[in-house]
Amino acid sequence: MRQFFGMSQTGDLKEAVRGLTNPQFIMLLSNSEQFELHVSQLQSLYPGVPSIGCAGISYDTRIAEKGVSVAAFYDGVQASANVLEQVSVMPVKYIRRLERDLEKVNGSQNDTICIDFCSGNDACVLNTFYSVLRRRGISLVGGTSEAGKISANGRVYKDAAAYAVIKNQNGRVKAYKENIYHQLGKYRFVASKTDKENYIIGELNGRPAKQVYQKILQISEQDIQSQTFKNPFGKVNGNDMCIISIKEVSGNALACFRQVNDSDVLIMLELGDYRKIVKNTIQTIHRDFPKISAVFSINCLFRYLLFSDNHYMQEYLKEMSALGNHAGIVGYGEHYNNQFINQSMSCVVFE
Repeated sequence: MRQFFGMSQTGDLKEAVRGLTNPQFIMLLSNSEQFELHVSQLQSLYPGVPSIGCAGISYDTRIAEKGVSVAAFYDGVQASANVLEQVSVMPVKYIRRLERDLEKVNGSQNDTICIDFCSGNDACVLNTFYSVLRRRGISLVGGTSEAGKISANGRVYKDAAAYAVIKNQNGRVKAYKENIYHQLGKYRFVASKTDKENYIIGELNGRPAKQVYQKILQISEQDIQSQTFKNPFGKVNGNDMCIISIKEVSGNALACFRQVNDSDVLIMLELGDYRKIVKNTIQTIHRDFPKISAVFSINCLFRYLLFSDNHYMQEYLKEMSALGNHAGIVGYGEHYNNQFINQSMSCVVFE
């Protein structure tokens, strides 16, 4: 299979798709102001081609913050795209769509991936997706759209998750997750007085969450929001760990970007040597895949801001381009199998 990537910094879709012929699957990576227009234009240009879309910053070796990009797969791909609706209420109501698409593609663990773009309520949506995907051992990567809206097959949706089941007919497929944080000290917390709907942590080990965070890091309340770039929380999940970013202070509590429940075990994290970690990820992928057709990644907005502030983003994209045809999008939350994660990178590699 092959991956096409085109970009227009000015938001001209026809410029972004210049040279794209006979695609078998398309991802539209637009901006919130022009999203509906681009969805309509793409459908007119490539009717009948399975597609999903979202709003957000996109990249290959370049970056489009307000333009439009198109990533497409062709020459050896079978894909089916669809949508789970009412994700804030009952996404499982539409689960038969995913089951039919898996049957249509007839994919397996080694050659198939599911990519999704979600408008919100990610954790519930991922549990729904994975209840079906895990039966075949198929992985999922994806992210949250900037504008609270997504598209599937030429139609715009809110309160929904667009997805595509993609089978590589010429080789393997594998999903990866990259974490640039490690545990700080031996701090372990049990969360309580949480508000699941608003992603709020009220207390940690029975003390106000804000005060616990401030005391450990010796920072002022005004510094808490920016400190999460260096010191997010981690949620222990078996042998794995999911990163939880702090959104803002809420009284004596902390509002986060993902849900925390009463009795969840959390740890404190600190930023590692991300340049070395990125190199290790690239080396791992090269070992697994001596021949790579395409890499599509989802980077967290906070990673994008961290890398940009440290003048590393362009270097990062240059290093990732050594894998071959690399492109992706900046998400407001990343998906890896059944995990809704923050401040991470997830990607899919095609042989």
